[in-house]
Amino acid sequence: MIKNIFKNIVKGSATRHYPIEVRPGFKDARGELSNEVTECTLCGICAKKCPSQAITVDRKQRLWELNPYSCVFCGICVESCPKNCLVHSADHKKPVRDKVNIVLEKPEKPKLEAVKESA
Repeated sequence: MIKNIFKNIVKGSATRHYPIEVRPGFKDARGELSNEVTECTLCGICAKKCPSQAITVDRKQRLWELNPYSCVFCGICVESCPKNCLVHSADHKKPVRDKVNIVLEKPEKPKLEAVKESA
């Protein structure tokens, strides 16, 4: 046992100091979910397919909302999105003090006005 103790003292730490030293995400890992809301049509398919009901879509108010603490990172919403505007990044969410839902508002398209030409 003495041999193991000295080996562990010399070898160093086997863990990371997480908030300070962050390991990069693995390839094809399903980390934090993000939405390119300008491309989103607010169809609601992602909300219907979500098994944990972490996504809500309100077409009238043009809002897309995600509860990141209910999300199980299954990727079904990403696979079912017809516009491919949902993306799982390889990185996981950072530690936070307060639990806050992610609310994205889709901007309204500017209305095109007919320009009168003066002759």
